[in-house]
Amino acid sequence: MKSSITTHVLDTSTGRPAAGVPIRLERLVGGSWEVLSDAVTNEDGRVNDLVSHEIEQGTYRLTFDSAAYFGEQEHFYPVIRIEFRFGQDGGHHHVPLLLSPFGYSTYRGS
Repeated sequence: MKSSITTHVLDTSTGRPAAGVPIRLERLVGGSWEVLSDAVTNEDGRVNDLVSHEIEQGTYRLTFDSAAYFGEQEHFYPVIRIEFRFGQDGGHHHVPLLLSPFGYSTYRGS
């Protein structure tokens, strides 16, 4: 079964996938964040196995450890958190991250 939530990280400063980015997936439950999984992007900058079961609608958060990725390289955002709704349509949600040392962008992918 394909994960209900996937992500892909691209380093726009190099034009290449961002391999080795630690990522945490959490779900908001009763005002607190519950950890669902931890993963690291592969050599293509992807994580396709964040969740191995069906998930409920609700608010979720992906946390990207950009400090671990950039290491000693100067960067502005040590952690990037993306909160999103897993809606009534269920199915699959792809949350890409375009990353550079001094900025980032995201969107709902397909």
